Amino acid sequence: MKIYRPDGRCNVSGLKVKAAREAAGLSQEQLAAKLQLGGLNITQKAVSRIETGDRIVADYELDHLARALDVTVYHLIGLEK
Repeated sequence: MKIYRPDGRCNVSGLKVKAAREAAGLSQEQLAAKLQLGGLNITQKAVSRIETGDRIVADYELDHLARALDVTVYHLIGLEK
């Protein structure tokens, strides 16, 4: 069963992940490598699918993404004030 938001995206964090990755000057491949070194088995294709909203992001993945991008989980889900 696929769960989608009304805008058709599978996650709320993808656009924030992309913006943070670009602000950090990382390619999708570099981010994937950084995540792998941090213990998350993920590929460039998975990073791409997260950013486009085509892939669900698990809670434990949000933590890895936040650490790799030097932002908070709250930032990635749009709740940081």
